Amino acid sequence: MPALNVEFSDRELEDLRQIAKERGTSMKALVREAAAADIVRHRALKEGAEAFRQFFTAHADEFAAAFPEDEPVARTVEGRAV
Repeated sequence: MPALNVEFSDRELEDLRQIAKERGTSMKALVREAAAADIVRHRALKEGAEAFRQFFTAHADEFAAAFPEDEPVARTVEGRAV
């Protein structure tokens, strides 16, 4: 399995040791679990944002009708809408 060396300050390393001890796990497992949880969170946020974009796009006319004050004001150049 590929590995990654990660540097921590002395304070961070001591905090990691303490947390790992309190949880009854190794520092390696603690750091790996934290990274894995962040990966899952990141994927979920990306998927959620994409689902929102798709929903918003599919219902753009309904949002525009419900919230007309939030619609962008069309700019004009020499009397023409841009």
